[in-house]
Amino acid sequence: MFCTINLRRKKSLVALGMVMLLLITGVTGATAAARSSNQTFEGTPLTIIMYHAVMKDSNRQGTYVISPQLLEDDMKYLRDNGYTAVVVQDLIDYVDEGIPLPEKPIMLTFDDGYFNNYLYAYPLAKQYGMKLVISPIGYFTQKYTELQEENETYSHITWPQMDEMIQSGMIEIQNHSYRLHGTAATGRLGAQKTKSESVPEYTNMLTQDLTEMQNAIESNTGWKPTAFTYPFGIISKESLPVIRDMGFRASFSCEERINDLKQDPESLYLLGRFLRPAGTPSANFFAGKLK
Repeated sequence: MFCTINLRRKKSLVALGMVMLLLITGVTGATAAARSSNQTFEGTPLTIIMYHAVMKDSNRQGTYVISPQLLEDDMKYLRDNGYTAVVVQDLIDYVDEGIPLPEKPIMLTFDDGYFNNYLYAYPLAKQYGMKLVISPIGYFTQKYTELQEENETYSHITWPQMDEMIQSGMIEIQNHSYRLHGTAATGRLGAQKTKSESVPEYTNMLTQDLTEMQNAIESNTGWKPTAFTYPFGIISKESLPVIRDMGFRASFSCEERINDLKQDPESLYLLGRFLRPAGTPSANFFAGKLK
C-alpha cells in the first residue's frame, strides 16, 4: 500500500538524501558558492535553482518551503537584472541546432509537483515571463486527480492542471519517477540501487518505473518529458546508462554548482542546481550563484 508523504517526512528524507550526496561529493552550500565564483567556463554558464513547495503559512516555511512573496522577489530580481528563464528544450536546441541561449540564462525548477506550484508559482511565471520546469511524482498526481482534492499544504497537481500549464507555454514538465519518491513500498530511497539487486534487476526496475511515468504524462497531456530529475538527488552509477538508453536528453542532480553548457550532449546530464530555502533575501541568495 502506498501512502502520501507529508511535508515534514519529506523534509527528513530529502535532508538524508542531500547528506548522502554531500558525503559523496564533499560539497557544501558554502564551498559550492566559493567554487562557483572561481569557476572558469568553456561554454555557456547556466545557473539552475531548485525549489520545492510554496506556502503562505510562515510556520511551514524553511529549507524546502518558501513563501509566494519570496518567489516573486526572486523572479523580479532576475528579471530586473536581465536574466531570461530557459527550459530543457532550450538546452537541447542549443546542443543539437546551435540555437544560442539568451545572454543571461537561468533555469527555475520545482521538484515533486505540489498543488501549491500550480496555485502560486504558475501565476507568477506568467506575470513575470519566467518559464518554469516542474518535475512531478506520477503516483501522487494520479492520486490527487482521483481525489480532486486541492490543499496547498499537501496536495499535488492533477493531470488536467499539468496539461493546462503545459499548454500555456510557460511550464515544462519533466520526469521525477512514478513511484520512487515518497511512496512506502519501494524499499529504497529514490532511484537508488539496493545492495541485494543485480544490475539487470535494477535496470528493469528503473526502466519500468520511468516508462510508466513517461506514458502517464504523454497520455494525459501529449507531452513526452526529455529529462529525468533524480528523487532526493541520490544517484546510483548503474542508473546513468539507463537514463541515456531510455532517450532522456538531460538529467538533474542536487549538486550545487553553476553548469558549463557546451554543444556536447554529455554536458546536459547530471546538471547541478542550487537549493532555494526560505529566509534569505533574493539579492543575498543569488550572490555568487549567477554569471
